[in-house]
Amino acid sequence: MSDASVRSLALHDPRLRLPAERLRVLLSRVDEDELPDDYGRGGAVQRLEDRMATLLGKEAAVFMPTGAMASQVALRLHADIRTTRVIGFHPRAHIEVHERKGYAVVHQLIGKQLGDHDRLLTLDELEAVREPLAAVLWELPQRDLGGLLPEWDSLVAQTAWARERGIAAHLDGARIWEAQPYYGRSHAEIAELFDTVYVSLYKSLGGLGGAILAGPAALVEHAREWRARLGGQLHNAWPLAMSAEAGLDSHLPRMHDYWMHARELAAALSDVPGVSTVPHMPQTPLFHVHIDAPREALDAAHAQLIHEGGMRLYRYSRTTTHPERSRFEVTVGADAMRLPVEDVRDAIDELARAARQHHNA
Repeated sequence: MSDASVRSLALHDPRLRLPAERLRVLLSRVDEDELPDDYGRGGAVQRLEDRMATLLGKEAAVFMPTGAMASQVALRLHADIRTTRVIGFHPRAHIEVHERKGYAVVHQLIGKQLGDHDRLLTLDELEAVREPLAAVLWELPQRDLGGLLPEWDSLVAQTAWARERGIAAHLDGARIWEAQPYYGRSHAEIAELFDTVYVSLYKSLGGLGGAILAGPAALVEHAREWRARLGGQLHNAWPLAMSAEAGLDSHLPRMHDYWMHARELAAALSDVPGVSTVPHMPQTPLFHVHIDAPREALDAAHAQLIHEGGMRLYRYSRTTTHPERSRFEVTVGADAMRLPVEDVRDAIDELARAARQHHNA
């Protein structure tokens, strides 16, 4: 089967993000009289920064080329104005798992893991901390825990604990767009709990790339300096800004629908042998599918499913703490909405059966 005819559930499947289509979207949004930004100042970048600051209820916002840079700079600035360089975060936080210790190597920050590896952080675990912290990072939703979210009252209590002690509260809100429907509160109400907030422009918004860091005006202006120091001051960032604006217009109003579709998918998988979802009922459009087979067997079955069945379910799989169980991530977006729930259920059922056969062979 040709790759062009393969249907895909994966949010960032390269075939679903083709340059020609992206360029058409950008061209449709270009104002012939609008000047480009100049090293991130003015033009579409300034318009996006202003829009994001308003949406998140913060004094100011700055475009950053990556989310890793945005969060690391924010945490560094919080530490620079305090008497400690210790920052706290969940053991599975993106900054610890996926950013190659940049907070330590580049910014000389000391990371302290808070809470249990396999569950959300609790207030009791924060109250057990005995050393001074400059900042605590929360990730909403917690990607590597299946898109889990703390309940609102728990989140309020945790962030209040930090701020009452002069500890900065920073939000890795890469997927805040996906968290908002569950809380039923505005993005600004969620962001109000935190001193600074980073949001992604390319994940569920489908932009070309980039991030926004929002917070107090003085801190945001200082972050611009660090953006330049770290080599992140692009000459022209307007294509990234325009694609993010398109995502805000097209995807943000659909986040509740994406969440509902994720719940339908998870419910449909509840009786498939050898398959479970984490969480059992998704709190966001993001959840994990666990398969009772090792990762090597799962990937072999997936390659077979793509070749013979014309369905790609994920871009990569993960191991779990159980040696004979593996997992992959599902994030529902516009493309997943086009796939009938029963088709996805049947494909995952076939995947699980084939994975067991590969394992037992």
